Amino acid sequence: MTDIVSIKNMPIEYRMILLKELGYDSDGRFVTEKSGEKVLDRYTREPILINNLAIFPGSTIILDNNPLSISSFLEEFGDV
Repeated sequence: MTDIVSIKNMPIEYRMILLKELGYDSDGRFVTEKSGEKVLDRYTREPILINNLAIFPGSTIILDNNPLSISSFLEEFGDV
């Protein structure tokens, strides 16, 4: 089983490195594609702020850390 590691207190610079490792980028405020286009939350269709970034273990799906997105992800994918 994979341990869950919170990135809540992770500095922005480290979050940006993590995003690059996952094939994404950031303009310093929003999560972006390498092309610069903002990444939209899969469920709310709103741009994802780097300060509110959520990534579940076993997944490279980037979500906004809000109750709707998290519960929708868990409903769609079950326990990851």
